[in-house]
Amino acid sequence: MFDYRTFALRKLVSIAPRYLPFADVATDDVPLSRLLRLSLFQITVGMAVVLLVGTLNRVMIVELNVPASLVALMLALPLLFAPLRMLVGYKSDTHVSALGLRRVPYIWKGTLYQFGGFAIMPFALLVLSGYGEAVDAPRWMGLSSAALAFLLVGAGVHMVQTVGLALATDLVREEDQPKVVGLMYVMLLVGMVVSALVFGALLADYTPGRLIQVIQGAAVVTVTLNLAALWKQEARNRARAQQMQITPRVPFETACRAFVRQPGKMRLLAVIALGTFGFGAADVLLEPYGGQALGFTVAETTKLTALLAGGTLIGFGIASRVLGKGGQPARLGLIGALIGIPGFAGIILSSMGGGALMFLLGTIATGLGAGLFGHATLTATIRSAASDQIGLALGTWGAVQATSAGIGVALAGVVRDIIVALPDQGAMPAHAPYNAVFLIEMVFLALACAILIPLVRKNRRGHVPIPDTTQRPATGLPNNPAEAS
Repeated sequence: MFDYRTFALRKLVSIAPRYLPFADVATDDVPLSRLLRLSLFQITVGMAVVLLVGTLNRVMIVELNVPASLVALMLALPLLFAPLRMLVGYKSDTHVSALGLRRVPYIWKGTLYQFGGFAIMPFALLVLSGYGEAVDAPRWMGLSSAALAFLLVGAGVHMVQTVGLALATDLVREEDQPKVVGLMYVMLLVGMVVSALVFGALLADYTPGRLIQVIQGAAVVTVTLNLAALWKQEARNRARAQQMQITPRVPFETACRAFVRQPGKMRLLAVIALGTFGFGAADVLLEPYGGQALGFTVAETTKLTALLAGGTLIGFGIASRVLGKGGQPARLGLIGALIGIPGFAGIILSSMGGGALMFLLGTIATGLGAGLFGHATLTATIRSAASDQIGLALGTWGAVQATSAGIGVALAGVVRDIIVALPDQGAMPAHAPYNAVFLIEMVFLALACAILIPLVRKNRRGHVPIPDTTQRPATGLPNNPAEAS
């Protein structure tokens, strides 16, 4: 009798590397199921991003009538914690524990921050908007409670993501570390897509009560998935704990200086900052733009985040295949930035007669460009880091990226409100303030391209200004003895 089950399993195994670009990172010691379980922390991070930047952004501006500049500043509050990702990564590299653990304690702390922020957030937003009985509540109460909620969620997301990615790289071979980080970011995008679809369905009939249920449900799901992700990922090790006690600690300032002074590193960080600002500033305005300029509903605009994340997921898949075959991160980053420019142009044209189809195509294009650009710069950063500085490298990349994105989000809302407040705004179409921000993003992407073009040309001549090899540079610092178990 034909064994269909065996036949199907063989076919799945044979096609997995083709359709799952990071599947080949799995080994007998670290199977793909373990890596996928660990990646659940990225699902919760993606859920938080969608909820804050997507759903709540639209609800606060349109349904709760909170000024866009105030919303933008609230969403940018996690920016205050973003530069500390370097310190968090460094601390997880050098953490001393009686159990020999380095990463797990920090991921658990970040999980508690996320839960606390989501627990108080819906009530804080209703007080901030003056809804119902909160109409007579002092203004400072809504502002302070909402700010605390966003700060807690932002701090938790930054901590969980930075240390979780470092833990993922601990589990695999050195040459597979960029691949496993890529896998983690693919799962982040999957989480964003799924969360956007779920939130869109749950909020199809918006009510304040439903908003409370959705946000506090996200708090419970966050704790559950993060606990599942951490289970038996970092083993206790008495010998490693004893070695931690006697190993000299390298000061944080010394480690940072050694990392930043590597050849081409400052130029790489400048490219990351410009490109991330160019792609990230639209996050706070994309859904309100769809609602006010094109008449989309709450559910429809929430699904835009899924569309954007889907384009980014495609970009990550393409980047993984290209870089896996020896492609240059600088060249791939340039292509991603170049794709983003016409993507934003399509979004602008959608409100000038292009219609919803042009808007959707532009959204997909910007997501695709962001995926290519993000994976390229992430790979360049990982490859340029010493083996004892993986946490610091991921923290630096995350700090620059998150800081640039936060500044972009804050400035986008401020620019939009300034234009809305102009004296002749009544004669201005609804899409004009948003399109001005999209034009600014195109300028920043063009600046990133201006830096990348000479780098790509130098690479053709044999120079490598942005590190592009799998060889780890020597740092001259003592190696961290707490290697992954």
